[in-house]
Amino acid sequence: MKTWHWVVVVVVVVVAAGAYILNSARQGGEQQAGAPDQAAPGDAIVIGTAGPVTGQYAIFGDQLVRGATKAVADINAAGGVLGRQLVLEIGDDACEAKQAVAVANQMVNKGAVFMAGHFCSSTSIPASEVYSEEGILQISPASTNPVLTEQGFTNVFRTCGRDDQQGLVAGDFLTKHFGDKKIAILHDKTAYGKGLADETKKALNASGITESLYEAYTAGEKDYSALVSKLKEGAIDVVYLGGYHTEAGLILRQAREQGLMAQLVSGDALVTEEFWSITGDAGQGTLFSFSPDPAKNPAAAAVVESFLADGYKPEGYTLYTYAAIQVFAQAAEAAGSTDIDALVSAMRAGNFSTVLGDISFDDKGDVSAPGYVFYEWKNGAYDYTEM
Repeated sequence: MKTWHWVVVVVVVVVAAGAYILNSARQGGEQQAGAPDQAAPGDAIVIGTAGPVTGQYAIFGDQLVRGATKAVADINAAGGVLGRQLVLEIGDDACEAKQAVAVANQMVNKGAVFMAGHFCSSTSIPASEVYSEEGILQISPASTNPVLTEQGFTNVFRTCGRDDQQGLVAGDFLTKHFGDKKIAILHDKTAYGKGLADETKKALNASGITESLYEAYTAGEKDYSALVSKLKEGAIDVVYLGGYHTEAGLILRQAREQGLMAQLVSGDALVTEEFWSITGDAGQGTLFSFSPDPAKNPAAAAVVESFLADGYKPEGYTLYTYAAIQVFAQAAEAAGSTDIDALVSAMRAGNFSTVLGDISFDDKGDVSAPGYVFYEWKNGAYDYTEM
């Protein structure tokens, strides 16, 4: 082939390659911006949920995934959001902060515009920095540490209550029912566990009662006999525990094995039947705080019935996750967009019909919903206490 022929071929190839690269860059830029509204009508809207899908708290990750999966299926069956179908991405943070940040960045790369998560406060808080920087709406169904909505991020909300609300209820409950007893306050050093224990201690102390013992323990251990021995030596009557059901169950069971019959009182992380799987009959009479049972709310009746028909009892934070996605869908419809500024404006101004009932959010992103009540474990099941 003659030299000028080679020149023509090279020019054609370079021009074609340049056009391909430019077109790819344009498409990539649109996706990187995380704005599905720029895509053609009918394209899917990517959203996410994340929690401890694996690890010792995986039962709560399962609650979030089930709630999110069903909400997406139900919304898609009704026509989707803005005439487009939702696609759910699931992230596993194992309740670990570094992993949560990695999950958040993965959601950014997948073009998610909304995150229904995370579960643990210690993961929602660091992940929220990523969502804030990248303009992704975050609604946690379960993270109760006040810091989450006290950071000043306009894109962060939650459908659950806060530890300072729950701790106040717990402190008043302890004062009313166990004010003349020796009370120990335990926590697992996590953002959730220590936060709840400290808020409960604050409320208890404000009522004029000082705990007999304030002690931290390490989550993930199997042998708490030394801690139980310390409780026995202090002749503790009541143990208030800020932490998760796994350790609470083990501590209680080992206490009973050592003959310590102290009353266990705890928070919303005991709202799973897995607690009884750990304690067996030792769990009888355990008290814990949680929001009014959403499964008993008439607004949730049809969804609960559908869950039960599928062989699943929607306990704990299942319906809180379902509600978070309902809120996103309604906010997007009200805004006519999934742009973060439009979504936030709709979130601030809106009143949303959910399986939790009608809810709205304050300037910080906290939900206006009923406060905390106490439940009691009896014969393998929990229900409102008669105390």
